Amino acid sequence: MSDATFQVKPCTATIGAEISGIDLCRPLDRTRFGVVYDALMAHQVIFFRDQKLTLDQHKAFGRLFGGLMVHPNTKGPDGHPEILPVHADANSKRISGERWHSDVSCEVEPPMGSILNLKTIPPVGGDTVFASMYAAYDALSAPMKQFLAGLTAMHDGAPGYGKTNRIIGDATPKTFPTASHPVIRTHPTTGRQAIYVSPVFTTHIENVPEAESRAILSFLFEHCARPHWQVRFRWAADSVAFWDNRCVQHIAMWDYFPATRSGYRVTVKGDRPFYRAS
Repeated sequence: MSDATFQVKPCTATIGAEISGIDLCRPLDRTRFGVVYDALMAHQVIFFRDQKLTLDQHKAFGRLFGGLMVHPNTKGPDGHPEILPVHADANSKRISGERWHSDVSCEVEPPMGSILNLKTIPPVGGDTVFASMYAAYDALSAPMKQFLAGLTAMHDGAPGYGKTNRIIGDATPKTFPTASHPVIRTHPTTGRQAIYVSPVFTTHIENVPEAESRAILSFLFEHCARPHWQVRFRWAADSVAFWDNRCVQHIAMWDYFPATRSGYRVTVKGDRPFYRAS
């Protein structure tokens, strides 16, 4: 595609926008970079169509926003350690991202954002659902916000990645990252508060009894998955989704077996989560 007049069209009143008229295969000038960055900050996840990115172009676009992470469990294609393959077909026993999560939150410095470019899509299904953790936080009562503000939680890569490896038969010994993060995270750019726990990585609330931890997390997991703050993205070949992991959770729908869904993701490095009272 070639650059034309660009447009940012919101998908819902809460989260998501589709950007047209910007070719991600070409270097972005200051104006176009500003459009993309501002849209990401405002809408939390942004979508593009008809982007025939090579792996090098994909990485170059990601590097406009920061350094790129290497995934702690899944190896990239030869010569591209920063690329995460996302693939499922008739032989798959599981898929990536089939439970709500923020990517690799088990890292001490979790990723700022993730950029997924799907090349092959199933004839129907395979959507990704994104949820605004800003909106989930805003919907909490004032007493609950005050209670959660002082809590931290442990995020551990071993349960999720270990289960994945057992399912696919990978017995390679691996050590996965763990990190303690605030339950309520302050976004470093917007200053807004977001809930920062998920079923994939968060194992327990720290410094409270186990029963209380289970109850708190059970409430938050259910609350964060409510449809009120979600957008559902229907993929087409060569579409791109770019989401802010600091304020968004997502889940991939595996409703297309045995069809193929395949593409690549780059993950932009972030900083250590913190909480700052508003």
